[in-house]
Amino acid sequence: MSSETKHTFMGHLREFRSCLLRSVIALLIALPISFFLANNVFYILMQPVPGLELVYTEVTEMLGTYIKVSLYSALILTLPFIVYQAVIFVRPALTRKEKNYLYIMLPSVFLLFIAGAVFAYFVLLPPALKFLFTFGGDIATPMIRVENYISVLTKLIFAIGMCFEIPLVMFFLTKIGVLKPEWLSKYRRLAYISAFVLGAIITPTFDPLNQSLVAVPIILLYEFGALLSKLARRQKTDIASSAG
Repeated sequence: MSSETKHTFMGHLREFRSCLLRSVIALLIALPISFFLANNVFYILMQPVPGLELVYTEVTEMLGTYIKVSLYSALILTLPFIVYQAVIFVRPALTRKEKNYLYIMLPSVFLLFIAGAVFAYFVLLPPALKFLFTFGGDIATPMIRVENYISVLTKLIFAIGMCFEIPLVMFFLTKIGVLKPEWLSKYRRLAYISAFVLGAIITPTFDPLNQSLVAVPIILLYEFGALLSKLARRQKTDIASSAG
């Protein structure tokens, strides 16, 4: 490794450390606020199951779950700042056009994630939890541990929120020339199969209907991303023609 390359690598490493440190500090600042709001978060997460009564079976389980909810809440509160720090870190490696695309799409990152979380909360969770809570109800009475319930809900909401970023990622990758619309058409069947596999992984039930509630939106998001990819290619072609 040459001295110049080593110097550049150390500069990137220092910048990464600075961005990471700022993100951790922001998370620590948001943590007390999140701890204060944790009761409200618990209330919201319990609404999909009317009359739900949670239990805990270990001495530290409730405290641990409370801290976990506080951490999740703090992460959501600081997510815009953390994403901004990630943009600062990768910005030197991008061209001017790529930076412009990234800045324009940043608000959409948060809006799509929120849309996915809202979809999971209002559309996916009620039938999925109803299936889980009523299955085998004539054999045993459910006594749901608070840690298990919160873990299932937060993982599901986060996963669906991330899935809603698919069109934006496809659009951005096409804009910077990494992805081609032709590939999306060619591998459409594989994408559909992957959507149902993801539905089976994300959904905590074995019910095909609930799994389809995840898989079908992912397929629609893929198709919407494919349209955005074609639009990105068309805009790129038009700009190149105008420049020529």
